[in-house]
Amino acid sequence: MRTDKIYLVGFMGAGKSTVARALGTSLGWQVEDIDDLIVARERRSIADIFARRGEAYFREIERAALRSLLPLRHAIVATGGGTFADVENRRVINNDGASIWLDLTFEKAVARIPSDGRRPLATDRGTLEALYITRCAAYRFAHLRLDAGRAPAGEIVERIRDWLGC
Repeated sequence: MRTDKIYLVGFMGAGKSTVARALGTSLGWQVEDIDDLIVARERRSIADIFARRGEAYFREIERAALRSLLPLRHAIVATGGGTFADVENRRVINNDGASIWLDLTFEKAVARIPSDGRRPLATDRGTLEALYITRCAAYRFAHLRLDAGRAPAGEIVERIRDWLGC
């Protein structure tokens, strides 16, 4: 596939930020992380944004962060776990570049998610599992699906490069 922009999508703990950095280095492309942009703009953690302003506000600023990245080319974008679950965001992403789903099992996600409160939607296992199921239904609309549960970042980068033909 030929593209000049890649969006990494997937659940919390899938390795989107890690793979984005490794892929950006490999391709020599700019790397952006939507969650990092939000934290920098809001000058507070995502957990704090959720606690003070709620999820609806967070999703609004997430959409704005995504749109601010549209002019970039030769870029890798690590999305937040819920970014691609939004129908409009998904349309924007799939029209702007290639979306790659870093897939992993729910059990692997739970093992990777820190229990320190940084992930506001991960406080209850039952709620988290329902969220996982819902989001996986959305991630299926990505252009490419890769198993990120067993492969190290370097191997995932090589698979993406093969898919891109470079």
